[in-house]
Amino acid sequence: MDLQGSFHVYDTTLRDGAQQEGLNLSVADKLTIARQLDGLGVGYIEGGWPGANPKDTEFFRRAAQELDLRHARLAAFGATRRAGVAAADDPLVAALRDSGASVVTLVAKSHERHVELALRTTLEENLAMVRDTITHLRDSGQTVFLDAEHFFDGYRSNRAYALEVLRTAAEAGAEVVALCDTNGGMLPDWVSDVVRDVIETTGARVGIHCHNDTGCAVANTLAAVDAGATHVQGTINGYGERTGNADLVSVVANLELKLDRQVLPAGLLSEATRIAHAVAEVTNFPPASRQPYVGTSAFAHKAGLHASAIKVDPNLYQHMDPVGVGNDMRLLVSDMAGRASIELKGRELGFDLSGDRELVTRVTARVKELEQRGYTFEAADASFELLLVEEVEGRRPSYFDIESWRVITETSPAAEAVSEATVKLRAEGVRYVVTGEGNGPVNALDAALRTAIGQAFPEVAKFELIDYKVRILDQGHGTDAITRVLIETTDGESSWVTVGVGHNVIEASWGALVDGLTFGLRRHQR
Repeated sequence: MDLQGSFHVYDTTLRDGAQQEGLNLSVADKLTIARQLDGLGVGYIEGGWPGANPKDTEFFRRAAQELDLRHARLAAFGATRRAGVAAADDPLVAALRDSGASVVTLVAKSHERHVELALRTTLEENLAMVRDTITHLRDSGQTVFLDAEHFFDGYRSNRAYALEVLRTAAEAGAEVVALCDTNGGMLPDWVSDVVRDVIETTGARVGIHCHNDTGCAVANTLAAVDAGATHVQGTINGYGERTGNADLVSVVANLELKLDRQVLPAGLLSEATRIAHAVAEVTNFPPASRQPYVGTSAFAHKAGLHASAIKVDPNLYQHMDPVGVGNDMRLLVSDMAGRASIELKGRELGFDLSGDRELVTRVTARVKELEQRGYTFEAADASFELLLVEEVEGRRPSYFDIESWRVITETSPAAEAVSEATVKLRAEGVRYVVTGEGNGPVNALDAALRTAIGQAFPEVAKFELIDYKVRILDQGHGTDAITRVLIETTDGESSWVTVGVGHNVIEASWGALVDGLTFGLRRHQR
């Protein structure tokens, strides 16, 4: 497929997305993300602003040596020359020219008030800045795109001048003029009307760059495409300042799956979920569970009515097959679950329950009774699997027998509090008494428990507690309220979540810890 031809998918995660509050990327992070984006098959990856900051300059230097892009071309971002300075003499323009990127995306003012107040120059000089910079970079052999900053607001303020900026850029050799909804205040109908007018009036190739301040960034991008835009800009996972940019995965998924327009190389859209989550790991921003297409809840079903229908035909309550974006359907077990939910969830976990009506009824009743006491299984698949095994096989999986446990916390005026836990248990016929220390009671219990069991089962050394959540269920009771604890454990290859409930937060945590280690051992024993 001609990724740099009839339709452009242009990712700006490394530049515009990196402006998100709290998101800080090292050069190594940016290189890693660029490789992931290339795996999705985007046509262009905007790497940053060389010359404007040392990190982006270093990125382009290392990218030339370390990136072997199969699908994408690297684009450098920068501004038009300064007022009153020749493009050839502007050091920031020189940094773009010498970046090694074959594509340069120039940001230019298209709003008259921004020209006069921000650039502090004349409308005529701004046009000359656009013309001279594009011509200089084109003469240097680079492809040039123009980002018309604040275009939609500028169009409303002075349509003639905003269009003249685009016309000047196109005549100077810019291959795309991208209309930027920089403030993110547009709605779909407004965007499509303007895009049609721009195409009819200037004849330029039009792109679209939307922010999500109205919650319409993806819709506005699709409206622009419907009106004739053939270049879309966005960020993976919708990263960006304020409320973010158009989520590029949602944009391309809608174009391919809903509008039947192939904009990525064949088959690569199925990598979307994996790549979205891999990038989230690098940015250290957990992916939103309710994110369209790639979120963990995007194809999750909870209500019993939904499950009954899905058992007949999954498409009855899903807008598409999640395999198309590399995601999976999930059945959530909760007090809303009916028999169909339990059957489907059992099948998902490898248990065929369809022939045992009494068993399904018993599991359903037990789930509802436990959730009435405060348990939740929709987020704790591992605890539900242990429950299911207990009902199917007649006994709960067990690799050790607990005699007792205790934990104390000691503090002194001159030092931080330290917790110490003692665990007594039997495993593989041997009695173990182990003491562990930690920066809190749960940490100490976890250390003691894993040390004790690890003497009988060495694989426990791989297990690590990676997340710990506490929720007070009946807040009106104050300190004697029922507490729910969710613990996520990993073995380095996958992770699982277990739940514990009790009036005592330590007791609830202990239940979740024991389930976590039991599930991990069962998985490794199998």
